[in-house]
Amino acid sequence: MNTIFDKIWDAHVVRELEGGESQLYIDRLYCHEVTSPQAFEGLRSRGIGCLRPSRVFCMPDHNIPTMGQDRPIADPVSRAQVEALERNAGEFGLEYFGIKDARSGIVHVAGPEQGLSLPGMTIVCGDSHTSTHGAVGSIAFGIGTSEVEMVLASQCLLQQKPRTMRIRIDGKLGRAVTAKDLALYLMMRLTTSGATGYFVEYAGSAVESLSMEGRLTLCNLSIEMGARGGMVAPDEKTFSYLKGRPYAPKGEEWDRAVAYWRTLRSGDDAVFDREVSFDASDIVPMVTYGTNPGMGVGIDGVIPDDAPAAALEYMGFSPGERMLGKKVDYVFLGACTNGRIEDFRAFASIVRGRHKAAGITAWLVPGSWQVRAQVEREGLDRVLRDAGFELREPGCSACLAMNEDKVPAGKYAVSTSNRNFEGRQGRLSRTILASPLTAAAAAVTGVLTDPRDLLQEE
Repeated sequence: MNTIFDKIWDAHVVRELEGGESQLYIDRLYCHEVTSPQAFEGLRSRGIGCLRPSRVFCMPDHNIPTMGQDRPIADPVSRAQVEALERNAGEFGLEYFGIKDARSGIVHVAGPEQGLSLPGMTIVCGDSHTSTHGAVGSIAFGIGTSEVEMVLASQCLLQQKPRTMRIRIDGKLGRAVTAKDLALYLMMRLTTSGATGYFVEYAGSAVESLSMEGRLTLCNLSIEMGARGGMVAPDEKTFSYLKGRPYAPKGEEWDRAVAYWRTLRSGDDAVFDREVSFDASDIVPMVTYGTNPGMGVGIDGVIPDDAPAAALEYMGFSPGERMLGKKVDYVFLGACTNGRIEDFRAFASIVRGRHKAAGITAWLVPGSWQVRAQVEREGLDRVLRDAGFELREPGCSACLAMNEDKVPAGKYAVSTSNRNFEGRQGRLSRTILASPLTAAAAAVTGVLTDPRDLLQEE
């Protein structure tokens, strides 16, 4: 029997081409302000329009400020890119979720929460972390600017079919171990190239136990293992999460959709090109010590003796050092990795009744306006404010140095984002990737702290 990936892929192949490429129909294209301008200019220069505008949704996220969004963007380059996206959406008749629109936010947060990303779909965006949307049971992957133009023009894409890989994680995740820790553990074990050339299906009891927010986090980080994308088979959690969302099917259409979505599972006899298995009980809260997401270690561990010397020099660390107790300057909660309501609940659970440590700069950035509204409805904003934190406005923020939220040179940031490359959060900045719980523990202590210790005090 075919895998879920095979089922969705095969259902979207328009035709097979010589050389092994497939012409693949695309159900949903997301456009943001960074990778789309040249694609729209390509259409304009060829004198053609967008073939299926109803399949395309645009929203700015990378370059927008996370404070004062009611004012013009100060940086001229960022402002020009955001304004160009709005103009292009209007010219080509595309749905545009602008700044301050209640539906807007980071593409990979707003898409699923609006019900735009659905099981069985093929989903693309000019952004590598499009793999996030695979959590709903879709084939979702990032594409380049020329490919964005191809989808705008034809609603199709030429693609070589990836190999398939199943990663099983069975057992129960331990105390304070989140989907982010699970993903960092997988990258530590498999390395950042361990899934290169594969499309990953995550399975096993530990994955099934994750919330939809957790599954979105896990699939988001698939690309950091080199995978083309990642996915989780849709189940009752998926259907419950999607039901009633603005763009999800309604009434009888919903019933028909769910009946189809229930068929999107890999059979017991499905054949994968590669399979690996892990035990959830082996995973502890994780942090990174180096300059790629695979350079990770348990929060209570030490930096390996064989850690790359160049990475340690950049980070100012040495082999054999403990991660616990290392000084922190900045804390970032947000990004398409951990900017959802569950992440703010986790952060608040640690800081409640405590206070932000002296010397800490904290950026708490919801992934969408819907997340921010829910934070306020649940009173989490008051918890954060009482602890000395400020809730910012939605955007990609400090995930990458393309807006005002930049970590200064030499400073250490505990970040819930997805990449810790050199300069990722600002020139010569030093990034330690972690979960929202671990970020919160650092925010109230000023040093890397095991979140299990703070949870146990409650």
